[in-house]
Amino acid sequence: MFRLLSSLLLILITNFSFSQQIKVVDKESNKPIENVYIFDKYNSILTNEFGIADLSEFKEKRLLHFQHPSYQNLEIDFNDIKVQNFIVKLHSNIFPIQEVIVSANKWEQNIKEVPLKVHKIEKAEIINTNSQTTADLLKSCNQVYIQKSQQGGGSPMIRGFAANRVLLVLDGVRLNNAIYRSGNLQNVISIDANSLESAEIILGPGSIIYGSDAIGGVMDFHTLKPLYSTSGKTNTKFRYKNRYSSANNEVMNHVSYNVGKERLSFAGSVTYSDFDDQKMGSHGPDEYLRNEYAIVENGTDKVITNSDPKTQKRSGYNQFNLVQKIRYKASENTDLLYGLHYTTSSDIPRYDRLIQYKGDNLKYAEWYYGPQTLQMHNFQLALKKDNLLYDSFKLTTAFQNYKESRHDRKFISTSKRNRSEKLKIYILNADAEKKLSKSTHLFWGAEMTHNRLRSKGHSTNIETYDLEEIASRYPDKSKYSSLAVYSNIKRKLNSNWTLNTGIRYSHIWINSELDNTYYNFPFTQLDLSTGALNGGVGITYNSDSGWDFKFNASSGFRAPNIDDIGKVFDSEPGKVVVPNKDLKPEYIYNVDLNVSKNFNQKIFIDINAFYSFLDDAMIRSDYSFDGQNTIIYDGTESEVQAIVNADNAKVWGVNFQCIAKINQNFSATANMNYNKGEYKDGSPVRHVAPMFSSFKLDYKSNNLSSNIAIEYNAKIAYNDLAEVEKDKPYLYAQDKNGNPYSPEWLIVNWNNNYKLSKSINLNFSIENLFDKRCRPYSSGIAGVGRNFIVGVVYSI
Repeated sequence: MFRLLSSLLLILITNFSFSQQIKVVDKESNKPIENVYIFDKYNSILTNEFGIADLSEFKEKRLLHFQHPSYQNLEIDFNDIKVQNFIVKLHSNIFPIQEVIVSANKWEQNIKEVPLKVHKIEKAEIINTNSQTTADLLKSCNQVYIQKSQQGGGSPMIRGFAANRVLLVLDGVRLNNAIYRSGNLQNVISIDANSLESAEIILGPGSIIYGSDAIGGVMDFHTLKPLYSTSGKTNTKFRYKNRYSSANNEVMNHVSYNVGKERLSFAGSVTYSDFDDQKMGSHGPDEYLRNEYAIVENGTDKVITNSDPKTQKRSGYNQFNLVQKIRYKASENTDLLYGLHYTTSSDIPRYDRLIQYKGDNLKYAEWYYGPQTLQMHNFQLALKKDNLLYDSFKLTTAFQNYKESRHDRKFISTSKRNRSEKLKIYILNADAEKKLSKSTHLFWGAEMTHNRLRSKGHSTNIETYDLEEIASRYPDKSKYSSLAVYSNIKRKLNSNWTLNTGIRYSHIWINSELDNTYYNFPFTQLDLSTGALNGGVGITYNSDSGWDFKFNASSGFRAPNIDDIGKVFDSEPGKVVVPNKDLKPEYIYNVDLNVSKNFNQKIFIDINAFYSFLDDAMIRSDYSFDGQNTIIYDGTESEVQAIVNADNAKVWGVNFQCIAKINQNFSATANMNYNKGEYKDGSPVRHVAPMFSSFKLDYKSNNLSSNIAIEYNAKIAYNDLAEVEKDKPYLYAQDKNGNPYSPEWLIVNWNNNYKLSKSINLNFSIENLFDKRCRPYSSGIAGVGRNFIVGVVYSI
């Protein structure tokens, strides 16, 4: 009776008092749905926390679209909404990949019509996750493997590729720069996970749209976007998030806001995170324990015993992130957006170097990255106007000011090496969409980039503070530029079949001059001018019975950058990498097959298989320098190596995913990733991760969401380790023969979110419930032990 009276009252209110208000509810539970995106050709609005939106700006006799990441898309005529008394019911959606993505061609399109394998991380998942960094957020999606050399790190591995073979994109701007290295990178942590609206991961080559570096995949991050007011009132939103984690005494504070009028809107985000030394688990290999560490006492290096070997001394750091955006609606068809991104950190100790030994003593007294700072200014012009060239057009200009540095001092040495890099990066990007016919869409674009590098080196006497210039890591005043044009055509063959095909040409220039002050280089100029043409074709089939098939064949490339051709550095103990002016681009040729089936919105199964062939692969290999196989580097005779086009490799694998909706409250998700890779001599490819999988059981009710998650990581035996990994025994456990290997491990996590009120959400979680001591493959630091997490989110 109460529900009947409530329904009658709602109908009366809807028809008489609020004739232009609509309420969107869940079809099964009748609960209101917040943040449903309602739009037509000219207007858009979001539902509030009560599922209500004002349609007074919308015109009758038009088709309205309803989108929400957890529900199936709906298209309905305005008149039909009237018939339903302005109540719209949405069907819940168990699909793991949502309907609309932008990463495939930089424009919104239906994921079912995209032949690439794309995984999307939605806003709700980002808000509720306990990810301390964006690297941890990527790990949580169970499609990306994360390696960490230190706590302030996180190098994504996708399908056997990592570092400068995968591409980072932030708000449409590529972050990969001229000194992204082939070794593991920590640059992804510069992106604040708390500021993200969504993230999309392309698995496999994305070079047609994104160019060089997009060999293994693309990680496309979208931060908060200023929202206009659509009701005549100021659109004001505020969120405060606080979290504490026991395993590393993390304290995180985050604030974000939106203030929007009808034509002008401001949005911003500020996050500060502080991490103490990270504590590992109690049960696992003793080789990971931190039994001793170096300190400076009365001006002298000293090794002291660690009172708690599970605490990874000298691993703590802190980080600050700022995002500020201004959006202006110049006209109905013109939108302007300015964005400022700023991130910096404290010194970040490189933990994997601090645990190295030389003989019986620790090798380093100090080894840390200086503050990693990125300042990015991003201006975007968006036009919507039907003409000969485009229906929609975006022009993006960006400037990045990037700084990084490395500092190290060997144990008992009085000399500390300091090497610093500063980059100024200019980017201009144009993207357009044109509907050629009812069934054919053309996407085209062009991109220009220019990098200017300053690289310096000096040593400091820690007793006298005297400074002495030393060789820089890269040739100073180097320049790196690129120019590219690309296009992609999507043709809807019929209601089931969609064809995609694309092509891109890129040209790269490097101008660099070596300094012979410290080394007797056999050459002084590093001038490179090289081009690359790549393309692809893909087809999708969406059956009426729920089966979806995707096939995609494409090529990708990575052109040499300044790090590849010009650096001098110690890659590992006793080996030094020198410049090579004869490098060429490496190419990848990839085939993808994806099969998925949705069984009546109860069970969803997705299987993706791929095969990649990497030709002219750039690898680190033994080399001769001016006829010599060894040189003296920082006082040590070291074997000479260089990055060379000396190999080819094949990588293949499969991803399996299953989601089951058990009932209205329970669902289960399982993921499994298996990759394999080898060079032409049969040796393993370095960045191929071990088989990793997960299983998660979710419970959701009115105010509580809870899940138990199991993460499994298979072992890599000594004989299956890449050759460069065998030379780093300090990273690994020892097998029965005393050889390094990466053991298998399994951890259990328990996560809970409780909605205390419409404004306050509480979180209580336990990571690594059984306190397992584990270290992901190739990582220098062990993962967190049992970790108690408490947090609160306050929103208005």
